[in-house]
Formats: sequence, structure tokens, C-alpha cells
Amino acid sequence: MAKAEAYEKAWKLGFRGDFSMVDQIYHPEYRAVQRNLNVEVDLEADKVIVSTISEHVTPGPVRVIFENDEFVCLERTFRFISVETEEPAYNNAITAITYLNGKIITQESISERNQPDPSD
Repeated sequence: MAKAEAYEKAWKLGFRGDFSMVDQIYHPEYRAVQRNLNVEVDLEADKVIVSTISEHVTPGPVRVIFENDEFVCLERTFRFISVETEEPAYNNAITAITYLNGKIITQESISERNQPDPSD
């Protein structure tokens, strides 16, 4: 299974509450940065975040921008229900993932809010 495909599958399961595959593909010293918020988290914090938002957020299509044995860059769309309008809204995120010994060691994401519906 390609690295981007494993990442995608692991987090789809994670959004359903099953983090077993996430635990398999991440390095124990993993750290992630969400640039929009300037927040660094470890894997346990990432799992708490996904568990907290999974009721309101649905991961959408993923496009692999680049992939090799040491680095993956992908774009993903997320659908969520806006608190203000209670209508669906969409975010796009670009995620850069680096690997150490075949496992994800760092991840940086930046997202753009209020994107058009990707099905339009």
C-alpha cells in the first residue's frame, strides 16, 4: 500500500473511532504543526482532536501532490457544519508528511476555510 493511501485509510478509520492503523503508521516521536493555529501536537493530541470533531467533520476527497519513500504532500477537502449558519461548509488543507524508518515522524498542515463545494 502506498504511503498516501495508508495515511488516508488510517485517518478514515480514525474519524470512525478506530485508531489502530494510525498507531501502526506513526513514529513514537511524531510531532505535527497546524500552521494556521501555530500549534504543535503529538499523536495522542491528534487523536483527541479527531475524536472531538468527527461528529461535525467529514473528510472528503484527497489528491496526492507528491509521494516518495521519505515525503508525502497531499490536499484534502473537509466538509463540516458551520456553527454560525448550520449549513455545510468546506475547508481545503495541504499536508506535508515526512517519514523516518518508514513511519510518519512530522506532519505540517495549513488549511483554507470557506471553500466552494467540491461537487459543484
